[in-house]
Amino acid sequence: MKVSLKAEMRNIDKLTAEKYGLPALVLMENAGHRTAEAVDRLLAGVAARNVCVLAGSGNNGGDALAAARHLHNMGAKLKVFLAGEMAHFSPATAAMHKALNAMGVEMHVLESDRDWDRLHFALKFTEGIVDGILGTGFEGELRKKTLRLIEEVNSAGKLVLSIDIPSGVEADTGRVPSVAVQAAATLSLGLPKVGQLLSPGAEFTGQLLVDDIGIPGELLQDAAIKQALLDDAMAAGLLPPRSRAAHKGSCGRILVVAGSHGMTGAAALAASSALRAGAGIVTLAVPQSVHDILETKLTEVMTVPLAETKEGILGGEEALGQLLSLAESYDAVLIGPGLGRAAETLELVRLFAARVSKPLILDADAIYAFSRQPDDLSRLPQVPVLTPHLGEMAGLLGVTVPELRESLLPIVREAAAEYQCVFVVKSECTLVAYPDGDAFFTTKGNAGMATAGSGDVLAGTIAGLMKQTESGLAPLLGVYLHGLAGDLAAEAKGEALIASDIREHLPAARMKLREMQYKQ
Repeated sequence: MKVSLKAEMRNIDKLTAEKYGLPALVLMENAGHRTAEAVDRLLAGVAARNVCVLAGSGNNGGDALAAARHLHNMGAKLKVFLAGEMAHFSPATAAMHKALNAMGVEMHVLESDRDWDRLHFALKFTEGIVDGILGTGFEGELRKKTLRLIEEVNSAGKLVLSIDIPSGVEADTGRVPSVAVQAAATLSLGLPKVGQLLSPGAEFTGQLLVDDIGIPGELLQDAAIKQALLDDAMAAGLLPPRSRAAHKGSCGRILVVAGSHGMTGAAALAASSALRAGAGIVTLAVPQSVHDILETKLTEVMTVPLAETKEGILGGEEALGQLLSLAESYDAVLIGPGLGRAAETLELVRLFAARVSKPLILDADAIYAFSRQPDDLSRLPQVPVLTPHLGEMAGLLGVTVPELRESLLPIVREAAAEYQCVFVVKSECTLVAYPDGDAFFTTKGNAGMATAGSGDVLAGTIAGLMKQTESGLAPLLGVYLHGLAGDLAAEAKGEALIASDIREHLPAARMKLREMQYKQ
């Protein structure tokens, strides 16, 4: 499923009217009907129940007024409050208001103190609220009246269904400049919006529902829309069936370069996760002085000691030569987990990346190696996959984490194009961005995965898939399986899960994906 920016959604609405002859009134009617049905499900029935509908003056308010009409017909006890100026109604919104007025539904314009008292009393006794105050066009600061209204809604503590996006959330970024409606569910019209997926907007969205409201499907699948959800349907097409004639060599030979004193766990997690992702052979190359630890820690993963400049510090010409020679026998290389940040180690990473021709994944300290010279990434002989968390991404680009969060999608998308990399940016909704502008938002994962080593498991998972699918698709498949494994682990361990729990659930995640493929 595609994910839209607000300008793209406006264009879809425009084409729906101009090309297909479906005016705004038709879409508004469909949106209202679907909203009323969603409220009915949220409240387990609306008949004889108190429902407050809050409508602004834009098309979002018109959708709310259309929903109010259907809720009235379904037997709800309605109170409608108009938060905007009726003089600013669009023709479609005005038509919905006229119909509702003719039906004798109770409506109030929020103007006097008495109106606000009436709202406060109604919210106190309502069982559900429809938020149609602001739509996807909102950005910047809230007006005082709107701010007060949103605060009243949140203070009421009732079940809220927001239409298209919670009022107060910016649709393209997820920014909440001041305050936003805390929705129990949001019905996104046409397509999901970026701001529903990225925090803090995602925290206000609640359960995300999507309805096409009758928009022609080809508009919603337009190739010009470069964002998409990494959902079950997409993931099912990413993992080819394994041949009965498969052998360990044909399932992927993966080299992992990782580990240092005190960080052997990162190396072990990454290498073993590559195997759990289905790779046939995984070799872990580590500094000589920690080799015995990892050889003891790991059974199925082979280990190779590398030359050190000092005890526990990887670097120098000898180690570089060893790595380049080793890489020739492997299908892909992951470098970085727990590697350390000694100057000679960072130099080794840069020299190795510049000379190795195999598919390359850079994680953790290997990303840090380019933090003062990110332009070097664009000159590498391959298109590397980088797996930074927000702090690492901000450090690479020389910005702060808050600055990165303000415009996460455009910043990451621009960086992928400029540095010719695939970025897998780890956050509450992991974002995968390609140099051609394509961007994907994960639909899997949970807060329990905020644990040390989770990123090492992800890097290893992506590496392990590099031969099993097209290397360009491995980041997508890896993010999906990692998130699904995390969700399965959370079912068993809750928020106390650890990184190895995610790794151990990778086989079950693969099996679930295979089941989806068989059902298609």
